[in-house]
Amino acid sequence: MSDATNDAWPPRPMDAWVPHRGAMSLLDSVERCDDHDVVARVRVPAQGLFNGEDGVHAWVGIEYMAQAVAAWSGARARVRGGSPRIGYLLGSRRYEAAVPAFAPGAELTVVAHCELMGDNGMGMFDCRIEQDGRVLASGRLSVFEPPHDSQQGSTQSGPGEG
Repeated sequence: MSDATNDAWPPRPMDAWVPHRGAMSLLDSVERCDDHDVVARVRVPAQGLFNGEDGVHAWVGIEYMAQAVAAWSGARARVRGGSPRIGYLLGSRRYEAAVPAFAPGAELTVVAHCELMGDNGMGMFDCRIEQDGRVLASGRLSVFEPPHDSQQGSTQSGPGEG
């Protein structure tokens, strides 16, 4: 899958990448997506479901990462002629945040790299959240995307469903 030549590109509204809607749709855009990597953008809201006194709590970074993985999965499904499917975040390893919260208005870059995606639907992604080249959070996500035939009729997206 090439980021310039597949049906998943050029960028589309986030509804085309992930199933999240309303307050649970946390990504603003997908900047790049290829066979192994996805780069998404988030503008931290001034008010929202996950905001605290200092901004969006840093633990929400795991969901930013999971939705980036869902966008990667959605792009893969579109390239194969399908639609984004539901997936599951199984857990995270070594999630570390250098900040207690993401500041309102901050422009974040969310990067997810597929380290493993098995035929059984199990996957592992190395992820990070950056702002102006500084890593604010990092971690590894374990995901599961059920086989296609077990989801007949589903139009939801990949492993970032959280």
